[in-house]
Amino acid sequence: ISRDMAAYCFETLQARLDGRHAPAAPASIPAGAKFPLFVTWKKGPHKHLRGCIGTFEDLRLAEGLAEYAITAAMRDSRFDPIVAKEVPALHCGVSLLVAFEPAADYLDWEVGVHGIRIHFMDPHSRHKRSGVFLPEVAEEQGWNHVDTLDHLLRKAGYKNEITEALRLSVQVTRFQSEKVGMSYEEWQAEYHGQ
Repeated sequence: ISRDMAAYCFETLQARLDGRHAPAAPASIPAGAKFPLFVTWKKGPHKHLRGCIGTFEDLRLAEGLAEYAITAAMRDSRFDPIVAKEVPALHCGVSLLVAFEPAADYLDWEVGVHGIRIHFMDPHSRHKRSGVFLPEVAEEQGWNHVDTLDHLLRKAGYKNEITEALRLSVQVTRFQSEKVGMSYEEWQAEYHGQ
């Protein structure tokens, strides 16, 4: 992973907001490399979440970064699309996801090391539900295993009482990530000499 990946996300978003064609990926991003990835946009000095979307499919890095830089900025249903005047307050994070493995249960992962992806059957609606938190989420929020799972169940759309039986029924996949981040100021200073 390299800072060039976060810079490329900024370049891609700025081009979209300016009505220009997407830029070519820098040569430092390996052409054939494929990874599941997430792009996260945060805003302001407290880095409030502004958009975060990714995929668990192995995507070619250049195409995946360009696609998810825009998707996270414009199509995260939790937020309005990012507009041009917000860009100077943004921070971009890129996470390449690695080391996927099934967890024995919802306690079988380490806060601050693993992210978790869950799948479960909603016992009330009989709908299959899923959700994901990247490795940094639980630690940043100060959550333990139960807090993390309960918040993820809510994020996945579960609205009823959360019981221990439900927690134990959840299929958990744990994973790790390689992450890089960059602020707008760093992008301008390092890549545009400003």
